[in-house]
Parts: sequence; C-alpha cells; structure tokens
Amino acid sequence: MKTLMLASLGALLFATSSFAQSETPKTSQTTPAIDTENNPGAPVAGKNSFTESQARSHIEKAGYKNIQGLKLDSQGVWRATASKNGKSAAVSLDFQGNVTMAK
Repeated sequence: MKTLMLASLGALLFATSSFAQSETPKTSQTTPAIDTENNPGAPVAGKNSFTESQARSHIEKAGYKNIQGLKLDSQGVWRATASKNGKSAAVSLDFQGNVTMAK
C-alpha cells in the first residue's frame, strides 16, 4: 500500500511540474520603461535623474541644435527650445531618454 501511495504521489508531482513549465511566453507585451524610437506616450512623466548637461547632450545626440531655455519641469521632463532640420520647436526629454518635439 505504501508503495502504491508513493508511486501515485511521485506521478502527481511529476505531472504538475511539467504542466507548470508548458506555458508559452507572451510575445505581445509592451514594456513602457524601455526607450523606443516611436513611443506614443512620450514624454513620460517620472522622476528624472539626468543632470542638465546630460539632458543637453541627450537632446544633441538626437540631432537637435541651438538648445535654449533648458528646464526640468514639475513632471520630471526636461523642456527646451531647439532646432532640427532648420525648424525651431519645443523639445522634451523624459526620464526614459525619449526626446520628442512638439507638433
């Protein structure tokens, strides 16, 4: 009787452990904390750890020039006026590193 119970218990444990591992991963998850080129939610409010010089450098690396009036707002977003391709506009840098231009 003990042997039968131990064998049943072993089979049950084996079956549940293989069932737990058979779930397929989801491939359509969105991860908003990752910097993407086309983030529709950018700029994202949040605690920003960029210094002013880091923010300026990040905006310049995105192709903007003549950055003026760079300020960190209450939402944690760096905002400034800059130009790109001859057009001047308001730009922003969020804590995720997304650089966006106002439309």
